[in-house]
Amino acid sequence: MPPIPMSTGLATGIGSLPHQDPMAAAASVLRWLPGLPAAPQLPSRTPLEGMIAQSVRALPEVVLGTDGTIERIDDDMIGEPIVTTFDATAHGGLLAFLAHAQRQPRRPDFVKMQVTGPLTLGLALLEAGMPTADAFERAGALARAWARATEHLVSERLPDSPLVLFFDEPGLTAFSGNDAPIDRERATDLLSGSLAAVACTVGVHVCGQGDLRLALDAGPQIVGVEVSDDLLAHAAALGRHLEGDGWVAWGAVPTDRPVGEHAAPLWRALVENWCELTRRGCDGLRLRQQAVVTPACGLAGHGLSQAERAMRLAREIGDRIHDQAVATKLTVGA
Repeated sequence: MPPIPMSTGLATGIGSLPHQDPMAAAASVLRWLPGLPAAPQLPSRTPLEGMIAQSVRALPEVVLGTDGTIERIDDDMIGEPIVTTFDATAHGGLLAFLAHAQRQPRRPDFVKMQVTGPLTLGLALLEAGMPTADAFERAGALARAWARATEHLVSERLPDSPLVLFFDEPGLTAFSGNDAPIDRERATDLLSGSLAAVACTVGVHVCGQGDLRLALDAGPQIVGVEVSDDLLAHAAALGRHLEGDGWVAWGAVPTDRPVGEHAAPLWRALVENWCELTRRGCDGLRLRQQAVVTPACGLAGHGLSQAERAMRLAREIGDRIHDQAVATKLTVGA
């Protein structure tokens, strides 16, 4: 894969924030995550900005309720053209972010966006009653369409800020067992095809117990993971990813439990994880140099101050990674 021209230790967000005011959310992201700000999704403002509702509204066969759920599938419309449009209702956070970033004295060096991945979309359509083959075929086309539309929108609004586009795949948890709705080869092809649909840097966010091996097999340039001992079982796959110049977005700030005010305990947990991965064969230098930092998951379920604290802690950990990487380069004479 081509090298990623980013600085080591940048901090970014998974996407969702608890704000009701889109401009306040945009300002918060640009303040706390200036190196790689993530366009916010604001499902607390409207359920139509939730990750499934925001995506499936582009499908003519989907009848969406005001609560953001899929009310029914119109079978006669399956296969009709997908229409991707950005509006202030379903994309308030994204549009406010672009407007706010445009007004900055210095535009961001990079911006991070996220779209819902094809496997997660396929599962949602399947649950709504669409036949399996149709559900995942339409999901793949839908993920590719939103990816291209997002890349085009950013190139128009922020042409000097390279895009890092993540496919959010909480649905990867359905592929960790033996009862997945489609086989692994088909799932990998769907995700890989979505990643290949755009020219920008692409990543996959793996939530919790999601199938990390499947995500890596799809060939992302960045893979987002939660820092935990569960990663140790995937040391070989992560090592191959890093050796191929792939990066890891380390979810180093837990979002499922309270965290303190200080980054030091979270930093120690990350370093301990890296040390164990190194003992299992990963390149310790690459672990540090090809690293981005994030909260473990989205922050929509948190309070405003908690969300800002999570972003601040991610940035502080990222700063430590950057400083350590620079010191290592100086030590080895790079």
